[in-house]
Amino acid sequence: MSITPLPTLDDILATARVVSLPLTTRFRGVQTREAVLFEGPEGWAEFSPFVEYVDAEAATWLDAALDFAWRPQPPAVRGSIPVNATVPAVASAEVRGILARFDGCRTAKVKVAERGQVLADDVSRVRAVREAMGPEGRIRVDANGGWNLDEAEHAVHALAEFDLEYIEQPCALVDELAELRRRIRYLGIPIAADESVRKAEDPIAVVAAGAADLVVVKVQPLGGVRRALSIVADAGVPAVVSSALDTSIGLGMGASLAASLPQLTFDCGLGTASLLAADVTSNPLTARGGEIAVRRITPDAALLDEHAAPEGRQRWWSDRLARCHEMLHRRLS
Repeated sequence: MSITPLPTLDDILATARVVSLPLTTRFRGVQTREAVLFEGPEGWAEFSPFVEYVDAEAATWLDAALDFAWRPQPPAVRGSIPVNATVPAVASAEVRGILARFDGCRTAKVKVAERGQVLADDVSRVRAVREAMGPEGRIRVDANGGWNLDEAEHAVHALAEFDLEYIEQPCALVDELAELRRRIRYLGIPIAADESVRKAEDPIAVVAAGAADLVVVKVQPLGGVRRALSIVADAGVPAVVSSALDTSIGLGMGASLAASLPQLTFDCGLGTASLLAADVTSNPLTARGGEIAVRRITPDAALLDEHAAPEGRQRWWSDRLARCHEMLHRRLS
């Protein structure tokens, strides 16, 4: 679903800026978040696939950014988006401080199944979130496919006492998710699919297999707002719009998707600017009263300069962008 005609590489590089933003807490094994930002006729967009992703996957992220910068987006049906707090795989003593960064959020997503940790760490962390949020708070956990089937079943039983809203990607494989869903159906805890949607050749195969009760959709890895809307419509189950630890520009892309969904049942994972120690705008898309506004972000020139990535990283990202652009060009040929 690449934008046609494809903007030239020179058009993109003319405004491209590579930034490196520090995080408040280590997340996904990193302390900084790198991104390429560029401006098109419709405004600024973000290209920020994680560094370990191969070009074939990263090219879809570029497709999404080009679509957002060069084409008008689908009409919005809401002007603000309820968002969740995100709790990294931290010690339980750090939980209250992290939740305090997410103003007014009634829902928390808690990372679990972190490499190098054990289930007891997860239980302690989720217990601390429940104590901080009280009985009315909503808690969802995200394992990023870190458990096998039996580990996931054991973990769900250990965490069930905390009244989970859902469990996200407990296992990596679709058949494992389907079997886990069958085993824990009596507990009434839904399963959400993330990696099984955004990394799959057929994004809705996980739903067709009876392996998920809802889908997590992200603009960049799915190739843009229109593509994500199509996936949600085809899936026929509720959707949660989330992000990939984006700058506020990338979060604005996610907000555009959430704003255009016909129904928005769950709070969205678009409040992660609160995990950044710096951003590219002095008015970031952080939660206020548990919501973010639906708006395009224009970066501050001074902040782009302040957080410019080192020269070597700028070359690395420029080369990656060029390879992904060539890949999109070949897809259209």
